[in-house]
Order: sequence, then C-alpha cells, then structure tokens
Amino acid sequence: MLNRLRDSLAPTMAKLGSGFASTGLSANFWTGVGLAVSFAAAFAYGSTYFGLDRYWAAVAGGVLLLVSGFFDMVDGAVARVTKQASKKGAFLDSSFDKIAEVVIFVGIAFGGLANPVWTMIALGMSLLVSYTRARAESLQVELKGVGIGERAERMIILAIIGMLPFQDAMNWAVIIVSIVAGITLIQRIAATAKKL
Repeated sequence: MLNRLRDSLAPTMAKLGSGFASTGLSANFWTGVGLAVSFAAAFAYGSTYFGLDRYWAAVAGGVLLLVSGFFDMVDGAVARVTKQASKKGAFLDSSFDKIAEVVIFVGIAFGGLANPVWTMIALGMSLLVSYTRARAESLQVELKGVGIGERAERMIILAIIGMLPFQDAMNWAVIIVSIVAGITLIQRIAATAKKL
C-alpha cells in the first residue's frame, strides 16, 4: 500500500537522497544505520526488564522504529541518486530488514509488552510474507506491492498503535500485525499461483 505513496513522493525522495548522498556516505552505510537504530528500538522495547515504565518503553521503541524506517527509505534514495544500486546493496537491504524485524519482535517479547504467543505468530507471519515474495521472484513472479501489509505497513502499525496511551496497546498492535500479515500471505500465495 505504501508503495503507491512512495511513487507519489518520488521527487521529494530524490531531494532527500541527494542531501544524504552529499555526505559522501554510501547507501550501504545508511542501510547499516537503519539496522543499528532497529537494534536500539528493540532495546527500548525490552527496557521494561530493567525497570522502565511499559508506556515509555513503547513510546521510545516506537519513535526509534519510525526513525529506522526513515533510514530504510534513505538508503534506497541514495542508491538511486548516486546510480550505485547493486545486487549486493539489494541483498544487504533485504537481509538487514529481516534481521531488524526479528530483533524488534524479540525486544517486544523480552519487555513483556505483548503476549509471547501472538508475538511469535506476528514474527512468523511477517517472515512468511517476505519468504513468499523471495520465492515468487526466484520463479520470475513479481510481487512488489501485492498485499495489504508489506514490511513498512507492519512496522508502522507496531510503532503507532504500540504508542497509544491505553493498556495492552502493543498487544493489539501485534495482533493486528499478525492478521494483516496473514492476509498478505494469502494474497501473495494466490497471486503467485495464478501467475505460474
């Protein structure tokens, strides 16, 4: 869903990419920054273990998760502007995205912000959504933009709903991510099967 928004923001993203490219730092560097911020978000979510209030842990984690998403856009914008898009960069970006998802859900579970079973379901469904795209593309079936909940949508749901000031907000965020990812998985399986 957000891919359509990204297309409409292409001129803005080009300016953003130019700004970050002017630092002389590569797209892969910004990919690494995004992963590092994801680890910081996971630590923030898990910080309830060390005594931080659950609400403020969710707020800190949510803000950092949104910042990591920003850098996830920056790396691609820099690669396009500098014309340095590569298979290596695409591989690192995709792999780091999956690592980030895993650590985020581990942080949420470690911090006791959501039911651990729902957290495992959300993580499992999220990884399956990514797997179906990777497998489909290995069979020359393009799935970009297919489904209601790609990674960006899922992370925004976690960040925003998780920060809402009511009890069990993060638990509801994880449940919603599980449902959205499950629907997306079905949509991708159906779309792939139809094209093969």
